[in-house]
Amino acid sequence: MKSLGFNEQQQQKMKTHPGFIAALDQSGGSTPNALRLYGIKKGAGSNEDEMFAIVHQMRTRIITSPSFTGERIIGAILFENTMDRDIESRPTADYLWNVKRVVPFLKVDKGLAAEKDGVQLMKPMPALAALLDKAKAKGIFGTKMRSVIKQANAVGIKEIVSQQFEVAGQIIDGGLLPIIEPEVDIHCPERARAEELLKAAIQEELDELPGGQFVGDAVEEISSNLRRLLADVFALYVKTKNFHWHISGGHFRDYHLLLDEQATQVFAMTDTIAERARKIGGTTIRSISDVARNQRLKDNNKEGVSPQEMMSELCDDNQALTRSLRATHEVCDRHNDVATASRIEVWIDESERRTWFLSEIIHDL
Repeated sequence: MKSLGFNEQQQQKMKTHPGFIAALDQSGGSTPNALRLYGIKKGAGSNEDEMFAIVHQMRTRIITSPSFTGERIIGAILFENTMDRDIESRPTADYLWNVKRVVPFLKVDKGLAAEKDGVQLMKPMPALAALLDKAKAKGIFGTKMRSVIKQANAVGIKEIVSQQFEVAGQIIDGGLLPIIEPEVDIHCPERARAEELLKAAIQEELDELPGGQFVGDAVEEISSNLRRLLADVFALYVKTKNFHWHISGGHFRDYHLLLDEQATQVFAMTDTIAERARKIGGTTIRSISDVARNQRLKDNNKEGVSPQEMMSELCDDNQALTRSLRATHEVCDRHNDVATASRIEVWIDESERRTWFLSEIIHDL
């Protein structure tokens, strides 16, 4: 999967931080009712511009409230008119993220079409590309678009999901993260059946994503496995170099050179593991303390470790690494990440070869 250029901090917040997304995206059709609920009578503004100015004042009071923070509110969905305005002399999206630490999203759909086959598709969005460019320039992270399912109609539901995914692809190409929202109407007479059909249609679209294109759960699962794997590889590299430096005895030269060769081979894995995580949209190791938090192989800080203990411990560690590589390979297979899986197969062969050499040495010690 290509790097999509998402703001990494915002992406991590949406993945990991508990909270909810605030809907501040009333359009021209729903704005008068929203104002009425806040005690503002219908017709308070003499035209649409005045009405939107009033609703922006309301949204500003909400967003600037001390209770409106990124601790509980992880994201906020904006209407285009709100995105184009300022809060406390800062563009709204900039204020949301840099002052409140709330990730900004934009409502991009233009309303609902008439009901057909039990659903209401989104109206055409001929200016979507220009809107996405503007949103990206204004610091918007992602989008939201809504369509509605009125009946448990398989044909209509399949069409509504297909439209959502098609538009989502355009949004990803524009560098933003889409929230798809094919909503089942609360008054749908066969709501449970409609939700079953919706789930099946979404899964079908997910299964048809191009190879190497992943959704959030896949990115998180693969990259977290790669992060732990990378930590183990760094730990094994340092231990192998440690024993390379401190080996002694009658076979010093042979063992010294063998461990240097193995350490070089182990270290060669590190950059590729880290870059695979980044290529699919995940993150990777950032520091020595990050390695310590994620590694499963244990360090060895002992003085006077015998050659037999060194070789035996490295043999066990390489076997453990092989098991972790196989487990990560299974995760990649499940998500059809062929590129990562193919590299892991090479590393499995290398770790098995290291184990073989070490086990043969142990028999002679």
